[in-house]
Amino acid sequence: VSGSSSVAAMKKVVQQLRLEAGLNRVKVSQAAADLKQFCLQNAQHDPLLTGVSSSTNPFRPQKVCYFL
Repeated sequence: VSGSSSVAAMKKVVQQLRLEAGLNRVKVSQAAADLKQFCLQNAQHDPLLTGVSSSTNPFRPQKVCYFL
């Protein structure tokens, strides 16, 4: 029983390794260049870089209204 389960487990490992070996790989330098280009292209839409207008900011301090 343990021998057949061991063979089945090894077959799964071999199948996974074959799948991973067939994947297309990208060099780290190319991936970094693509990521940098994407960040530069989308920088104008990033609220961490451009800020959020006070009219659309849900976290702005609420105005306090006092009744005298």
